[in-house]
Amino acid sequence: MAIQKIDILGVPVHNCLPQDFEDEIVRLLEKEGAKQIVFLSVWDLLRARGKNDFAECVKNADLVLPVSKSILKGARFLGRVIPFRWNPYETVINIMTILENRYKSLYLFGGRKKTLSAAERNVRKTFANLQIVGRYVGYYPKSVEKDVEEAIFKASPSLVLLSEGVHDGACWYYSRREHFKNSIFLYYPDVVGIFSERKKPVGKKAFDKGQEILSEIFHNPAKICLLFPYIWYILLLLWHRLFKK
Repeated sequence: MAIQKIDILGVPVHNCLPQDFEDEIVRLLEKEGAKQIVFLSVWDLLRARGKNDFAECVKNADLVLPVSKSILKGARFLGRVIPFRWNPYETVINIMTILENRYKSLYLFGGRKKTLSAAERNVRKTFANLQIVGRYVGYYPKSVEKDVEEAIFKASPSLVLLSEGVHDGACWYYSRREHFKNSIFLYYPDVVGIFSERKKPVGKKAFDKGQEILSEIFHNPAKICLLFPYIWYILLLLWHRLFKK
């Protein structure tokens, strides 16, 4: 089945079903030029409605995968096709398994030095046939940006996983896309922490219920303020339902 692109409040979201996912990743691997996969939360969707670099990043991404249950509810409310919702951690593992089965390569980018080293060791143990062709820490000075770009360009990995401490997050690749040739770029801030066992991924039950935000609020109570943009999201859905065709 072909991947469907759905418009939700002016933001593109792809409906990629699990049975089509491996073929889609293989297609991206074979596609010329650098590519990007974006995990889209409801907060990201709101941010992507503006006129900014992130909005352009999402608009031009090769695959935009919804990760928030609220996006699915919004699609249903607007009468759109309801896209499949992806668990970021499980999706990364799925992609890495697909790459390992084809003896592809990986570049790890982000995290503190000790965390990144531990993550690399664990990835090597778990994905023996996935070649790690390089790594670079996050929280780096701006003066080394060119060095990082050159290192990734020369390594030419199949997948670049960007994690915490990478300036601009998902936009890091997009603003430098002309400097790369054929890698897939994916930003997931928790990935190095999870691979190093410093963090735990969201539990399956909590994710399935759409309760992953509760864990974030527990670790950072200030995130309770996300309630206000969520109310704005509800109001936007009502406006589009009532006044937009």
